[in-house]
Amino acid sequence: MSRFHPEPAHPLDSPADTAILLVNLGTPEAPTAVAVRPYLRQFLSDPRVVEIPRTLWWPLLYGVILNTRPARSAQKYARVWMPEGSPLKVHTERQAKLLQGLLGQRGDQVKVAWAMRYGQPSIAAVLDRLKVGGARRILILPLYPQYAASTTASAFDAVAQWGRSCRNLPELRLVRSFHDHGGYINALAASVREHWARTGSARKLVMSFHGTPQRSLDLGDPYYGECQKTGRLLAETLGLGEDRYQITFQSRFGRARWLQPYTQATLEQLARADVKRVDVICPGFVGDCLETLEEIEIEGKTAFLAAGGSEFHFISGLNERPDWIRALADIAADHLAGWPEGSATANKQLNRELRTEP
Repeated sequence: MSRFHPEPAHPLDSPADTAILLVNLGTPEAPTAVAVRPYLRQFLSDPRVVEIPRTLWWPLLYGVILNTRPARSAQKYARVWMPEGSPLKVHTERQAKLLQGLLGQRGDQVKVAWAMRYGQPSIAAVLDRLKVGGARRILILPLYPQYAASTTASAFDAVAQWGRSCRNLPELRLVRSFHDHGGYINALAASVREHWARTGSARKLVMSFHGTPQRSLDLGDPYYGECQKTGRLLAETLGLGEDRYQITFQSRFGRARWLQPYTQATLEQLARADVKRVDVICPGFVGDCLETLEEIEIEGKTAFLAAGGSEFHFISGLNERPDWIRALADIAADHLAGWPEGSATANKQLNRELRTEP
């Protein structure tokens, strides 16, 4: 029995249709313990996410975590669940549709789809659908601005695993990161300026990124450095001195040491230092989700006010901002360049560079 899936017939002269696959982390299907448990099981079973020997990790995962954490997580999801579903899924789907529309306006005949690394729709299922639909060139674009082995590399693992079942592989390209892309930085800065135009500016802008274990940095993961560069570029674009902003890390899991300073501890320290107002932005999340809406906007605010702060402002994620969608289209075009029948915009740019544009 062959391990390869049956392949549809491909005419020798069929066009090399191009697709973009946006990939995000994932979400349960509902804000219930029953729905959260399989999502957490898949997420926490990924050796990219938890780098503990399986003989040590499985008893803890199946004996403790999956029996206690789903109910608590479900309560958190319920606080931020949207009428259309999980915020992360809603924003990712909207971004894909807007990107498809903008690329079409630019003359790019490219199909845009989206998938989740954990949960549904899975990367494998969407790649199958794109391939059956005729896509022979696929750009994989994880929506993680900063590269980490636990996020970006894990998404690439899922693509590679899917490829092992394909007899006729499409041509694949992978976007590693876009932490210093000018359009991304400018969209972040514009969101901050617009917020300040409405509310005035705070004495301190806290830039909260998702954390990773310190051990990952020690082993050579570049994530910390890319977060630092994003924060520095954002501060420079806003004209902020070093005393006006602070880079922090959130979402610590377990007892091990993670990247520091921790976001909640920083918020409490600022309040105790008589900083009455803080503004918080989460540059590592291009769409609002549990980690921004519940952990920062709700829990972070509660911690800051309880420690003596007076005014807490959360700056929403990029979500469906037009400047972010334009930046996303530019990022895609940069990586589509050179594919003969991929992106019209990218190919016009390439022709200009080669001085061969008619």
